[in-house]
Amino acid sequence: MTGAHLMASSLASLGAGQIAVRGPVTFATAGGLLESGKSLFAGQKAVTVDLREVTSVDSACLALLLEWLCQGRAQQCAVTFQGMPAKLLAIARLSGVEAILTDSYSPAGSAVSGA
Repeated sequence: MTGAHLMASSLASLGAGQIAVRGPVTFATAGGLLESGKSLFAGQKAVTVDLREVTSVDSACLALLLEWLCQGRAQQCAVTFQGMPAKLLAIARLSGVEAILTDSYSPAGSAVSGA
């Protein structure tokens, strides 16, 4: 493993429903991010997850984002993603769920752009 793969992943609250994901989001880290993000949507009407500082992804990243969409829906919280890495979009496209990630979830039923 290279040093990049050993780097820890983290979630950082940027305030006002803004969350930054940093580091690799892979099979090795997605479980920890899911656990640390359990309160991500608590009390929020809308959350934007910024993925610009994600350093590597695999299909576990896709699973994590889909789970966050489910959690947001369960808590009536609009969820959007921005700065998605190209590899993640390719995995989502191959899996047939790209529109789910790019349209994200709005509790009002209208699509919210994931820029």
